Parts: sequence; C-alpha cells; structure tokens
Amino acid sequence: MSRPQASPSRVLHMVGNAHIDPVWLWQWPEGFQEARATFRSAIQRMEEYPGFVFTCDQVALLAWVEESDPALFEQIRKRVADGRWVNVGGWWVEPDCNLPTGESFVRQGLYGQRYLREKFGQAATVGLNADPFGHHANLPQILRKQGLSAYCFLRPGAQEAELPGNPFWWESADGSRVLAYRIPHEYCSPGADIAHHIDKAVAQLPPGLSCAMVFYGVGNHGGGPTKANLDSVHRLDQLGSYGELRLSSPPAYVAQVAASGADLPVWRGDLQHHAVGCYSAHSGIKAWMRGAEHALMVAERWASVAAQVAGTRYPQEELTHAWKLVLFNQFHDILPGTSIEPAYDDARDQLGEARSIARRTVNLALQTLARDADIPFREGSQPVLVFNPHPWPVRTDVECEFALSADRAWVQDDAGTPVPAQRTRALATTWDPRRLVFPVEIPPLGQRLYWIHPESLPGGSPALVPAAPTPLAAAPVLENAHLRVVLSVDRGGVAGLFLKEGGVFVLDGVRTPHTVVSDDPTDTWGHRVVSYAGSGAEFTVDSATIVEDGPVRTIARVESSYGNSRLVEEFVLGADARHVEVRVTLDWHERLKLLKLRIPTGLREATATYEIPFGHLTRPVDGAEEPGQSWVDVSGTNRRHEAVGLTVVNDAKAAYDVSPGGDIGITVARSPVYAWHEPRQLDPDEHYSYQDQGRQRFRYLLVPYAGERPTGQVNRLAAELNEPVQTMYESYHDGPRPATTSYAAVSEVTGGSDGEPATSDSVVPTVLKRAEDGSGALVVRAYESAGTRTAWSMDLGFVGRRIEATFEPHEIKTFLVPVESDQPVVETDLLEDRLVADG
Repeated sequence: MSRPQASPSRVLHMVGNAHIDPVWLWQWPEGFQEARATFRSAIQRMEEYPGFVFTCDQVALLAWVEESDPALFEQIRKRVADGRWVNVGGWWVEPDCNLPTGESFVRQGLYGQRYLREKFGQAATVGLNADPFGHHANLPQILRKQGLSAYCFLRPGAQEAELPGNPFWWESADGSRVLAYRIPHEYCSPGADIAHHIDKAVAQLPPGLSCAMVFYGVGNHGGGPTKANLDSVHRLDQLGSYGELRLSSPPAYVAQVAASGADLPVWRGDLQHHAVGCYSAHSGIKAWMRGAEHALMVAERWASVAAQVAGTRYPQEELTHAWKLVLFNQFHDILPGTSIEPAYDDARDQLGEARSIARRTVNLALQTLARDADIPFREGSQPVLVFNPHPWPVRTDVECEFALSADRAWVQDDAGTPVPAQRTRALATTWDPRRLVFPVEIPPLGQRLYWIHPESLPGGSPALVPAAPTPLAAAPVLENAHLRVVLSVDRGGVAGLFLKEGGVFVLDGVRTPHTVVSDDPTDTWGHRVVSYAGSGAEFTVDSATIVEDGPVRTIARVESSYGNSRLVEEFVLGADARHVEVRVTLDWHERLKLLKLRIPTGLREATATYEIPFGHLTRPVDGAEEPGQSWVDVSGTNRRHEAVGLTVVNDAKAAYDVSPGGDIGITVARSPVYAWHEPRQLDPDEHYSYQDQGRQRFRYLLVPYAGERPTGQVNRLAAELNEPVQTMYESYHDGPRPATTSYAAVSEVTGGSDGEPATSDSVVPTVLKRAEDGSGALVVRAYESAGTRTAWSMDLGFVGRRIEATFEPHEIKTFLVPVESDQPVVETDLLEDRLVADG
C-alpha cells in the first residue's frame, strides 16, 4: 500500500533512540544494566524490522557494554558497519551544558570521538544533547573543532525561548556555526502507538517545513523503540497524513537539509532557560566538580614538566581514567543536583578518586622537581619551595604551619631579603603550634625558594604574634595603599569600597541587605522559576571582630545567624592586594528556603557580564537567575558619574543574578527535597531528605576597577583562586637545577604598531599536557577572552620550544608541540589529530 497522492510533500525523519539516564532516580549500576538491556533490544528490533535504524549517543554507555558484554558489543560493531546503528553526539555523556569548565567540554569530545573512531572506524558528525537544561554560547566553536557540524537539543522548549526557526544556524562569538535543530515535543515516546506523539511534534514545527526529525523510543530509564512504535510508524506512513515517515537518523536529516540549500536564520548567543534551580541545587556536587576539574589541569601541567626535566613517568592512563570519572559526573542529572541522594555518595567517591589521582600526580612531580633543586645549608632555618602552576608570575600570600618544630618568626626570600610575615591561626589544636603567613612572588610555571628562620630577626627583633581579636562597635575598616574597605556591622557585607588609584568609589554606602533568605517552595529543578532575586529575611549580625592585623594582611570576621543556621565571613585585605578576599563558612539548617549573598553596587546604567566556558556573555540586568563560571561582573557609573565596575570571583558557585541598580546576587544554598519533580506535592506527614544541610566553605573575591573591565586580570585571578600555588617543606641538598626557576611563560609585552595585533593577557592559557597519541608531544590550549585580535606567544623553556600565534576575537586554539626541535609547532583541532590550515 502506498501513501495517497494528497499526502503532504514532507519528510519526517523518524529517529529511533533510547535516551538513557545512567544516573537519576537510580544509581549508576542500574544505569549500567539498562544500557546492556536497551542495546540488546535495539539489536533485536533490527532483526525483526529490516528498515529500522537506531541512533545512539553517550559513549560511556558503549564503553560499559564493551567491558561487560563483548558479544553484544561485536553485534553493535557489525550494525554500525551496516549503517543501521548510528552513533551521534560524540561526547562521553550528555553533560550539563552550562556548569563545567570549557576544558571539560573539550574532553567530552576528545575521549568520545576518539573512542568512536577507534572502535567503529568513524567519529560522530552530529552533536546530540537531548536532555540538558541549557546550552552555553561557545558550544558551536567547540563542536566544529571536534568534527561536529550539527547539534540537536530539546531545551529550552518552545514555551521557554523563541528561536528564529527550526532548523537554524547557531553561531558563537568567533563566527563558528553549526546547524542546530530543536527536537519538537520530546526525545522519547510511549511504548505503544505514537500517533499522538507525532501530533505533538508536528504541532511545534514551523509551517511549510519540508523535512524534520521526530525522535521516538522509550527513554530515560532506557528501553528504546518498541514493536508497537515501529508498527505504528509503518501504519501512519501508509495513511500519509504526516507525509513520508522515514526510518532515519540525524546525519541523514542533516544531509537532506544541506542538499536543499535552504537559507536558514542565524541565532547568536546561548540557549536558555530551563530549570534554573539546577545552577545551585546541591552545593556539594558543584564544589567537588570545580575542584576536580582544576586539580586535573594542574596535574597535567606539572606531570608534563616533571616528565621532561626530572624523568618521571607521565601517567597518561591514570589521568585519562580520572577525566572520565569527572566527565561522567557532569551528566545532566548528576552535576545539576537532581538525582536521588545516594547518587551523590557515588559522585563524591568518584570525584574524590579523580582528585586523589590528580593530587598523587602533582605530589610526585613536585617531589622530583624539588629533589633536583640546589638548596644550600643554612643554620637553624627551614627551606620552603613555593610552586606556581600558572605560566605567568603570581603574587599572593601563603601559609605554613610547623606543628611540632621550634617557633619560626621571620622569612627570607632566595635573594636574602627579609619578607614580611605574621602569625595566623593554626590548624592544629595542640601545644602551641606555629603558623605563618607571608607574601610570595613566584616566577611563571615555576618555583621559588624561601627560608623560615628562628624566632628573632638579626638585631633581636621579637617574633610576631597573632593579633588578639578586637570586638568592634563601629564599622570595621580595612585599608592598604590601594583600597579602603568599610564593612557593615548591622547588615554584614561591604558597605563602602574606595579605589585609591583614580580616587573613585565603587561601592558607596548602599543600604540594601547582604544576606537574603527567601522561601523556596519550588522543586529540585526550580521548574518554571525565572528569578530568585526577591525579598526575604536577613541574617542577624552577631559580632564583627578584627582577628588579624599585621604587616601581611588584615582580617575582619563577621558572624551572623538566621534560624538554626550560622554564617561566618572573613574579609581579608592583603597589604598589597587590589581586591578583597572573603572566606565563607555557612552552617545551613533551613528547609525549602534559599540563601543569596548580595553585593549591592548601586551603579547606574549597569551592564552585567558573566563568565561562560572559554569566554563571557553580556545578559540583561533584570534579576533573572543565570548560570556562570567563576565570575560575574557589573559595570556602570557611580553617583558621581564616574565609570566603575566590580567583578565577583568565586571558587564553588555557579548561580547568579544581577538586578536593576547593579545588585549582584550569588545563590549560596537551596534546600529542596532530593529529586523532587513538579507537579508532585510534598506530603506534610512524610519524612524527606533536604539538600545543602550542614557546613560548606567557599571563597569569593571583590575586584573593583575604574574604567573598562580588566578582563585578562580577572581571568588570571579566577585561575589563581581555583588553582592556588602550593608550598612544600624541603631539606638541604645539592641539585642540578637552581631552586628558583621558571619552566614556561607567556609573553607579558603589551601594545602594537602598524596595525599589528597587541600582545596582552586577554589570551588565557588553560592546558599543558601530553598528546593523546602517546607520541610524547605536548598539547597547549588557550583562548582569547576580550574580543580583540591579539598576538600571543609562550616560551616552553623546559623543552626549548616557543609558540607564536595570532588569535582572532574569542578564538580557541590548540597547539601540538613536538619535543624534537626539528619538528614544527602546529595548530590542531580539539581532537588533536587534524592540522588547522594556515590562514
């Protein structure tokens, strides 16, 4: 039977798939089993229905099946060769597409695409993230550089974001484009007849569309297309009311669109918003993930250096294993905080394993580098090596504790110059432990030697002792040569922030709450929420105390309370700092409530800018809950009509808002019930487990400026906060290398002439590691962050190589650096195997 001639001249590509959540309302072993069962079912459908094509994404699931059922995996390989099993996506899992770092999105494709090519002889060409809750604006560039020319997604849905068409070109800030397609209605279907499912999908398609995709198959807990699904597709195809229903796949649909030559509209920017509570649900997973990502990037840098200069083994297999643990836990129901509570025991353990691998890698690398350092004997002194993981110089304060040794009271650098030092609160509570803080200046990606000396300086100066806590009745004031900071004793937070260079106020006595606790009756996802920036109750300030005041830094501690919860913020101003560090300890015991820390700027004509993976994005100043990476920025004019701004950098949070008046909010804690999904209502007689109960710690920085935002400096500060310098106590020994040295450095020259691009800190280097092919070559990755055409260079002194390149605005570049001097440095793609043509 053929379709009636009156049928619409339209092709619906019917994409049989099985969206599998490896973790959600179940733990990963159940997801593991479901992958096996679903894939076996798909193979059976192919035997029963000769035209059936199965679309598969999430490479981690294929790896599970390869490990546990080799016979089934071999059947999959044969069906891939036949063209009836189509691997798409190219990523390890379907991750949350807002919260991970840029490098994590690179690794999703690096490991996913290389696996597909190794096991099946072909990588994916179409990206697929059917279920994640939003998609950041730099994905098109990342996808193109991973060999993916198209991208399929479901959210935000048609009711959440109006797009210019479907399909459309999605373009990132550098100009990279992918063909984007929003899946109409749903990615999964009931297990029975799917006529109603197709009705819903077709109703969301633009009028006059000649071809489209409809995804079908039982999903979430797996299952895939059923016999009833396929029988109904054949029946409905013969009826002809939808046009042709073609058993197909995303690459076939993309090929038809490309062949049509259709003039498609363009969308620039991110794809938001859906379930904005996911940016803040479960503070623990957000902090664990941020820590693991940065720990692994630091481990790769030091392992690369130590392997070359100290002969240690580069632990490729261990680091790859650690990265795959990180990538798996970026899955869109783990990292967003929407899984059942036991799933976070698994996530904690897996991310802990990844971080442990990173720490062991760093320790071995630094121990071997320290072993080869020349450290001469000095009577009665303790040598300390300080290591900088960044390829630029770092100035910061470090702390050292000597639990059982003699009192150490003053510090000397490698040139013999005394360094300011002061006593600080010890971590140990034993018999009079000693802990010192002192400023350091460390060369790029290098190390420097310092000496801690006995209790008296030459000439008999007394040892420094900690300042006794001083209760304050008036507002505490922290001041150095660059900043004057006034704290509020009645509301907490910073009431005034004066930038001495330029003589401008960035914060000037704005009288709005610093802490806002609001009722939050929404589910774990925050479905249908637009903003959490409403009014609420404040924490009550219980005390404000100066706890340290010395030549290195001043610290004021503000303690507050609300209900059963306690908040401690320590405001730290270093002697030469141009920013304020705030150390937060929150002991949270509220339920169905939300806490925001607010930084009121009072700026006029405010502009809000958020860091996103590999860049930043300007968004409206309207109080909407927005995802962000390490920083959010507000710029505008103060009451004196001076152009100023404030950047807030943090090491654990990812949910922000900027409200009218430039009021920055950070969502610090939410306490919904675990895995609670509307429209289910909570039973007042039931016992539930609530998120974010107990203690959490994080840090944020207040970075004021006059004029334009110093984007490069802000990105460096964010990197230094998330990847701090590391101290190592050493002994005296001879060594082949000086104790103070640099292994690699970016150029610090600025300015340009004759139309040439300027070299600046707007290019952010992120990765230094060994290549995946085992050749021993190095891989260096960096991105341009300010939107300017920029010349950039990096000396890799430890291998005697140099990288020189010009970055176009917002461009991500990856370089392959052979250690052999006769082999050229080349630019490569994000899979490390295709060279980028000159020009």
